[in-house]
Amino acid sequence: MTSATLPSDVVSLWWVTLAVGLVVAVVVVVLLHLLLKAVKKVESNVIELWRTATTVARNTATTWMLNETGKALQQVKKEAVKHDQLLSKVTRS
Repeated sequence: MTSATLPSDVVSLWWVTLAVGLVVAVVVVVLLHLLLKAVKKVESNVIELWRTATTVARNTATTWMLNETGKALQQVKKEAVKHDQLLSKVTRS
């Protein structure tokens, strides 16, 4: 039985191909790792933004009532003026 041997240039080509494949695989792993770190950072920032936004929403949920507060203050002022006028009449007498 004779063993078939490949020419040295074919063997060299196979080793070069394997080396390039290994380099590509390492680069892909590094890039995927960097992508994963970036995604985790974005995720943590989104969570923090969500917390901040919900806090702002809770703190500003009743701002629509400010207009009503102004109207109520006007009514309180009118009532206070009436009381002042009445008390002024009572104290003069």
